[in-house]
Amino acid sequence: MIGYLVVIATIMIMLTITFISVTNSTIYRSTWMQLSKYADSIVSTSVRYDTSQQKVVGFNNDPLRYNGELLSMQNVHFVIYGSNKKKVFSSNEFQLKITASDWKKLQDGDTIHRRIDHPSIKKEAKKKPNDTISSKDKDTKKSDKSGKKISPPMTEIIRPYFYKNKLVAVVAIGTYVSTVHQSINQLILNFIGAFIIAMILAIGLSYLIARSLTNRIKKIQLATHQIAQGDYDIHLNPKGKDELDQLSEDFNFMVDSLAAQKEEIHQQEERRKQFMANAAHEMRTPLTTINGLLEGLAYDAIPEEDRMQSIKLMQNDTKRLIRLVNDNLDYEKIRTNQISMDRKIFDASAVLETLHKQLSKKAEANQDRIEIYAPKAMDVYADYDRFVQIMFNIIQNAIQFTQNGVITISGQLVANGSEFSVSDTGIGMSEDQIKHIWDRYYKADPSRMSTKYGESGLGMAIVHQLVELHGGKITVKSKPNQGSTFTVFFPDRQHAPQYSPKRSKKPEE
Repeated sequence: MIGYLVVIATIMIMLTITFISVTNSTIYRSTWMQLSKYADSIVSTSVRYDTSQQKVVGFNNDPLRYNGELLSMQNVHFVIYGSNKKKVFSSNEFQLKITASDWKKLQDGDTIHRRIDHPSIKKEAKKKPNDTISSKDKDTKKSDKSGKKISPPMTEIIRPYFYKNKLVAVVAIGTYVSTVHQSINQLILNFIGAFIIAMILAIGLSYLIARSLTNRIKKIQLATHQIAQGDYDIHLNPKGKDELDQLSEDFNFMVDSLAAQKEEIHQQEERRKQFMANAAHEMRTPLTTINGLLEGLAYDAIPEEDRMQSIKLMQNDTKRLIRLVNDNLDYEKIRTNQISMDRKIFDASAVLETLHKQLSKKAEANQDRIEIYAPKAMDVYADYDRFVQIMFNIIQNAIQFTQNGVITISGQLVANGSEFSVSDTGIGMSEDQIKHIWDRYYKADPSRMSTKYGESGLGMAIVHQLVELHGGKITVKSKPNQGSTFTVFFPDRQHAPQYSPKRSKKPEE
């Protein structure tokens, strides 16, 4: 606030100095202009012309005396010279020395403006009995050390007059500097009064503005401290559009972002814990089975005819463990962009038929039926192995959450690429489940965490990131108890990116 007031005061002082300088110059010019008019009037009323001979024949003394008395009462004195450089008339015996250089300038038509520090004025102007003595009249005469009366400084002009291009008269007319300064001082006093009033108003307004700004800044500071203590429910209420209101809006945006990040971190931590519990459970079950079978084989507790079946069980559980580990490794490689993509054009219909055969037994185990609707030859531009992985996970996910239903697989060529969809008539998902379906460790149905096909909760997260690596798009539509439809788009060679795009956390829905 102090700095603000210093700036205002500095500006006002500079304006005051400029105003005084300009005013001083303006009043002097105005005074000289008025003196010029007086001189013109004196010449026009006192000079006598002979029009027949076209020359000046003399001066009328009566108008000169009248003008002298009238102007003396206004502290204006003049002296008039003829063309012969001799004095014709002087009001109050006003004396003025005109140098040779001055006469040369006058003969050239120049008007001279100057100041006289000690003009010679021998007698006072006559005053009327009822005239009062003003402050400007009191100072018209002073005494020097010897007691001799001297006049205060004057400002004057010396103006030449011509007739038929011949110099006929010179008028030197002046007034006291104190008279001019009195006008200047009055203007300065008026300006100082206005300046003081303006400063009072400026200080009051500055105080109100500073107080308002300080209060708003304190609110932001208090809110910042609350956030530092972990309170993310605090919000500011911007009421205008100035910089502090914009800062408040940015502050609210920051708070919302921090709250969202905090919630995301909490959810990720919960999923991580859930994943560790799931992984431990999934690993413990096959490891327990394998360990029991190995002990049985070691102690000949398993009959000879059941040994081959025991070996097959151990193989299946071992594959299950390998699949669990591979899912985690794949996800980390995809997340850190450490996998290479070998995209090429191949027949997608053949891949769908192969997947149909591979997953038929799993579908039959859930009393599901798989139907395929796709052209016999349908090209797709993708990494072959990753395309198989994407479609396998989506179809397997549909089988996992569908009992006694139908899984429909379709494919078609669309503008700029290929589109595939997998629909089921299973349990479906809510809107909240759809929002998190692509999150790592997330399971739409936690009760199925130990099912035969849903070990890690990483399958759909891997699918989502693989699709984005292709520059494609995956969406899902679902309603509880009405099934789900996953749609995947792969761009063709002309529209596929040549680099891996930045992956977002969630796809379009």
